[in-house]
Parts: sequence; structure tokens; C-alpha cells
Amino acid sequence: MARDVLDRDFDDQARALSPDGDIVDPDLVPDIGDEAMVSMYRDMRFARQFDERLISLQRQGRLGTYSSLAGQEGAQVGSTYALADDDTIFYQYREHGALVARGLPWEYVCYWMGQELGNAAIADVNVFPLNISIGSHLPHAVGWSWAAKRRGDDRVAVAHFGDGATSEGDFHEAMNFAGVFETPTVFVCNNNQWAISVPRERQTASETLAQKANAYGFDGVQVDGMDPLATYTVTEAARERAVGAGGNEPEPVFVEAVQYRFGAHTTADDPDVYREDAEVERWRERDPLDRMEAFLRHCDLLDDERVASMDERIGERIDEIIEQAEAEAPDPADLFADAYAEPTAAVEDQRESFEALRERHGDAALLESE
Repeated sequence: MARDVLDRDFDDQARALSPDGDIVDPDLVPDIGDEAMVSMYRDMRFARQFDERLISLQRQGRLGTYSSLAGQEGAQVGSTYALADDDTIFYQYREHGALVARGLPWEYVCYWMGQELGNAAIADVNVFPLNISIGSHLPHAVGWSWAAKRRGDDRVAVAHFGDGATSEGDFHEAMNFAGVFETPTVFVCNNNQWAISVPRERQTASETLAQKANAYGFDGVQVDGMDPLATYTVTEAARERAVGAGGNEPEPVFVEAVQYRFGAHTTADDPDVYREDAEVERWRERDPLDRMEAFLRHCDLLDDERVASMDERIGERIDEIIEQAEAEAPDPADLFADAYAEPTAAVEDQRESFEALRERHGDAALLESE
């Protein structure tokens, strides 16, 4: 790299592309080749369309409550492309794009249909089970990375979380431990401006979230999270520092990816009650898909025909994933399978009582509502 992209002021937001897809900082454009550039865009486009389909399934009653990623594809896909395949991702619940970049096992959809099968499958692509409780996965990520360091592994833990998680104690405990023990951890804060209905400025009096790393003894950097190329470059640099490249000691890094959540917090949320449409539209002008597509068209790597062909393949693959997931019949007994490593007597009693009810009344009766 021409310069250390992490060596910048906290409010000096790293950006490679303008909203129109023009290069504004050549040093932040990664040298990954044309094929990888197009692949990154294809995964972003896949993530957006996957997101739209799952929201539709939820509205039809075929899926549980779901968290939309729209607007955040650049940070999710860009950061994942910068990792080694055996680096482990710890994520909150909105980073579906990271799963897409890792191959998206079809079983993942089963999680959103209420089956733990979906969480088990993502372990095969080095992604820890998704986390619904805010920020509680961060100490786990630091613990994993500390273990990797002690084993002498050249692997890092990459922890995704939202801006709201920075108000949780788990966040500060994880950051403190990472700083003291110099763990190979990359903290990726997906600052989408809203912690459900609480705006970023109500979360903290700090000018940026990136500067919080300073209190724990390591570097923080702010990047335009709606710019996949800048996010890639910053994450790549963060990974190199975290793993101790060049004979240096491993060191954690905090990346604040500034972006925006276009949709609702979840399908159970109504964002119209706490934000203005004009605000959403201003951020839509920075749409990561539009930006990356414009850049690729400028480079003659994309045109209407290629986009249409891409959409056709994406649609077919999403159809296959949903068909496979819906064909997977859930077993209600799985409710008791992983409550403990070894079932307790109380859990066994509950399971036996449940099975007796199923045998006596049938599953259909247990699903009836008043």
C-alpha cells in the first residue's frame, strides 16, 4: 500500500469512490483484479435481492421476524472479501451480506424459519452463530482471537455489530480485554445511524465512534461503509495489523463503517414514526449498489446485458435456496436438543411431557390459536 490507511484522524473518513462511482482516492482502490471486482458487486446485488425476498416471505407468514440489510451491503461484502477464508466472523443479526460472500449455505434461511439448523450450517464457512442479544458476542470474539494468538494461528476474529452495541457493557469489556492482551481482533461497527429508534447522536457524546478505540490503547478508523472498495482496503489493513504482519505483534483495530439502514430495524418495526423520508432519500443517493455499478460501468466491466444475466442467475439461486429451506421439515423436539451440553433431569422431564402431548393431541392441535 502507498500509505498506511489506518494512520488518519478519527473524523477523516476513508473513501475510494464518490456516490457517482468516480475514484476520489486511488490509494483506497484495492488491487484485486477485474474478476474479483465484478464478483464483489454480484454478491452485493445478490444480498439486496435475497433481502427483498426474505422480507416478502415474512409478510406472507412463511418466515419469522427478519432484519433487513438494505443499504449496508458495501460494508458487509467489502469487509468479508478482505479476509482469509479461515478467519472467523462473529456477527449480530443483520450481516447477511457476509454470509453471501462466504457462500450462503441454504440452511441459513432455516434459522429465520425457526430452526437451529441454520446456525449450525454457517459454522462450516467459519461464521459463529448469529447473535440477537446486543453486543454479547463481542467478548466471545475476543476470547476466540486470544486463543488463536496463544496457539500461534495466523487467523483473526472479525466482530460485526451496530452503533447501538457501543452503549452496552459487553462492548467496553471486549474492547478493554482486546487492548490489554493485544488480541488479533477486528471490530467492525456498522454505524447505520439508528439503534432501532435512537439516533447515533443520542448514543454517545463522542464525535465519532472510531475514537473510542483510543481509550483502550489501539487504533480506530472511520470508513465510508457504503463504499465497498474503501471498506475492503481498510479491513485488509486492519487484518494485517491484527494478525501481526511484517513481524509486528498482533494488535486489535476498530473500524467504524458509516452507512445507513434504508429499511426498518426489523419486520416488526415502523421507522416512519422516528425518522423523516427526506433523510432516507438523502442517504439513498449514496446507495452502495449504485456506486459500485457506476464504477464498474466506467471501467467497462459491466453493462445492461451483463446485469440482466447476473439477475437471472441470482433469481434462480435464491429460488433454489428458499425451496430447499421450505422443504426442510422442522422437528419440534429440537427445542430441547441444545439447551445444555448434557440434558438435565428437568429438561428431560419437559421433553417427555412435550412428546406425550404431541402423541395425545397431534401437532396440529398444538398449533391452533384462539
